[in-house]
Amino acid sequence: MTTRNTARSSLTKLQRAILEFLWSDGPATAEGVREALRPRHPLKDSSVRTLLRRLEARGYICHRLQGKTFVYRAQVPPRSVAALTVKQIIEHFWSGSVEQFLVGMVDEKVLPIREIERLAERVRKKR
Repeated sequence: MTTRNTARSSLTKLQRAILEFLWSDGPATAEGVREALRPRHPLKDSSVRTLLRRLEARGYICHRLQGKTFVYRAQVPPRSVAALTVKQIIEHFWSGSVEQFLVGMVDEKVLPIREIERLAERVRKKR
């Protein structure tokens, strides 16, 4: 994987929809992506191609040439995108403090304390 832009910014709703389609259905042409998005996001061909170009420039997807047609595939796994998104949330709301993020998740009953303890044990074992 080439890392053209290691400091990736957050994804738009449409960019996430494209990645989700490529993750679930595998490689696709721009037309295939447009057709898959059509029920929820009716877009012009040029709009889809612009979105694909931007995702590729940011290193999220890549393409290969099949005849005269570009076939796109996801280059970054869902787990990496999710981790990046959480990191950006932590930076934005908690000034980068993972501790404050986790305390907030427990306080707001998003994560039970037992889950945090289990995760802490897994982290200790990985060291």
